[in-house]
Amino acid sequence: MPEEEPSGAAEPLKRRARPTSSLRSGQPGARQSDLRERNLSLVFRQVLACTEPPSRADVSALTGLTRSTVSRLVDELLGGGMLLELEALGTGRAGRPALPLVPAAGALLSLGMELNVSHMAVFVMDLDGTVLASGTEDGDYAHSSPTAVLGRLAEITRSALAESGSGHLVGAAIAVPGLVDSNRGVLLRAPNLGWVDVPVAEILRAALALGDDVELVVGNEADFAAETIAMDAPGKPSELGDFLYISGETGIGSSAVVGAGVAGGRHGWAGELGHICADPNGPLCGCGATGCVEAFAGAKAVRERAGVDTIEELMAAAEQDRPAAVEALRRAGAALGVGVAAALNLLDLPVVVIGGHLGRLGKWVVPAMQEQLEHRVLAYELSPPEIIPVANDVSPAAQGAALAAFTPLLAHPSAWLEVAGAA
Repeated sequence: MPEEEPSGAAEPLKRRARPTSSLRSGQPGARQSDLRERNLSLVFRQVLACTEPPSRADVSALTGLTRSTVSRLVDELLGGGMLLELEALGTGRAGRPALPLVPAAGALLSLGMELNVSHMAVFVMDLDGTVLASGTEDGDYAHSSPTAVLGRLAEITRSALAESGSGHLVGAAIAVPGLVDSNRGVLLRAPNLGWVDVPVAEILRAALALGDDVELVVGNEADFAAETIAMDAPGKPSELGDFLYISGETGIGSSAVVGAGVAGGRHGWAGELGHICADPNGPLCGCGATGCVEAFAGAKAVRERAGVDTIEELMAAAEQDRPAAVEALRRAGAALGVGVAAALNLLDLPVVVIGGHLGRLGKWVVPAMQEQLEHRVLAYELSPPEIIPVANDVSPAAQGAALAAFTPLLAHPSAWLEVAGAA
């Protein structure tokens, strides 16, 4: 049966998490195989995006595809273990009851890893967003051996995979600080790690003995951390919309999320907010420049300026109004405000989400940051940005990497269906 183009006349259901009209666009003249792939992806993503389990009829209304086409595609996704059809729910209406569709829990897994200057983390997630296993380890990995450190990360990863059950691994991603060539899986430059041109994907793929059917993506930690804010679960966008995410680690990174996607720039290197100059006469940054935002607001910088060893000690000192801690946090907030103001003047984003150590320190950092925004953002009086500190995020880059690792499956579900059919 020939594949059809999605109709543009579909009526959105009120329970849908976000408008999905962009999912219904077609390309006239596409081959039947291309149309099938696109329609499979459309149906699969629509089921995942709904805030309540939709029926086949619901999916048809949402996508503009006919019920017969949706039913056939859903059968393929059910057969591949990607979706489950639950028992009928009573509606009190005459006719055949609708069967709710949900992602298959525990069947298909993603792997998210993070390597940063002071810690490494691993999360194994299934299609409904449940974390099945995880592992973390603190350390000092600055100027360390890439092979040794990535080997240790592989050990933690193997343990987490062993604990995650019998599901099939379909995608993996690793978050690293610095500039990345995602096409080659190479970490090009990470000043705080002291690494240059490290073939991260090659080393990890060999250490984990990943099969050819498992794509391994290497990405920037701030971009992956932003995924935890942009997405509630795999394929399910949050209701936050467009925002700027600030990642607080030893370094300071950021990610502009527009339309539930990261605006990475030509090379994928956008978001280095930590290297915006806050004061040309300021302290030396790890990148070699002076006065970068990171040199004031990075975790190591703010701890050293306050004279403490940990973020917990810094918070305690700030609660006690110790002058050194209060001043260190004020300077961090002011520098961050300069960098964020520059980003908002360029990008016109309505929300700023602050994560990592900066989110935990939001009580003290945000007021000084807000003061800078009021003076420096041209449109502040017309539309002041909302500032959201996230104080309880646990290894967000690793969790976001796990979310992002499902992207190839969502875009090309037929690839997995071929693997499942051959098994």
